[in-house]
Amino acid sequence: MVGAFEQAILALMIFVIMLGMGASLTPRDFYLALKRPQGLAIGVISQYGFMPFIGFMLITLLPLPSAVAVGVLVMSCMPGGTTSNIFTYFSKGNLALSVLMTVTSTVFGVILIPIILVLYAAALDLQIPRENIIATLVLLLVPVAIGMILRKANANVGAVTEFLGSALALFFIMFLLLSWVPRNWQFLVTTTPATYVAAIGLGLFGIAIGYAFARALRLHPRNARTVGMETGIQNGPLAIAIIAFTFSGDEAQSYMAVPALYSLFIVITASLVTLVFRRANTAAEQKMPDGLL
Repeated sequence: MVGAFEQAILALMIFVIMLGMGASLTPRDFYLALKRPQGLAIGVISQYGFMPFIGFMLITLLPLPSAVAVGVLVMSCMPGGTTSNIFTYFSKGNLALSVLMTVTSTVFGVILIPIILVLYAAALDLQIPRENIIATLVLLLVPVAIGMILRKANANVGAVTEFLGSALALFFIMFLLLSWVPRNWQFLVTTTPATYVAAIGLGLFGIAIGYAFARALRLHPRNARTVGMETGIQNGPLAIAIIAFTFSGDEAQSYMAVPALYSLFIVITASLVTLVFRRANTAAEQKMPDGLL
């Protein structure tokens, strides 16, 4: 499903994407995040409360092979990525809140992802090598730290690095379309409908539940759209990287099915949701007091 060359390209892409994420951060971002505990709570609950539970329910309700179930579980436990920031911007959401939630979920993910994976894997009787996953997550923090250093050393270099990371996140999807899809066409044709439902439903249900959660908290509609996007749009490249670097052989190829399909379909899902959100962006809504939350 993913060859040695593609794994090497994937590793380079992930490094640059995480580098770009780090370049988008400054110490002030963390200071502002700590000043807004409500934003931190919403980010953590959305990413590591709702999404893993959605993944758990999909695995429980759908007739999925155990290898595919592992892929669903890993994908559901990922933090947000730069793709969610881009779609938040297009949907006229709150970009500052989107970045805050991405930062929060990425930093907290180093601790929470292994814990949640182990808990749900035990409940589902699935085997997860948590030590390998922890090591991968810690290593992925290195380019984030380098990106922050570049941003602090030179703002222009930081801005270029941030742009490259964001652009490469979208390029990764095109890479899958042009390289992965043709070579795995037989796999796509023979994949069960339940696997497609899991891959598409994870993002769709995540956006819907995240949005409903934010509206229940009476957040401004712009912020509710942001929470919805941040909840449902997970870091697909990171999930594929974790699986590629944690598992090996045919085992890894099977586990990678849902993250790969999710990465392909989330762009379509998010684009359709963006169109709906933009239509809801009324003049009356613009007059409402906004703020970060």
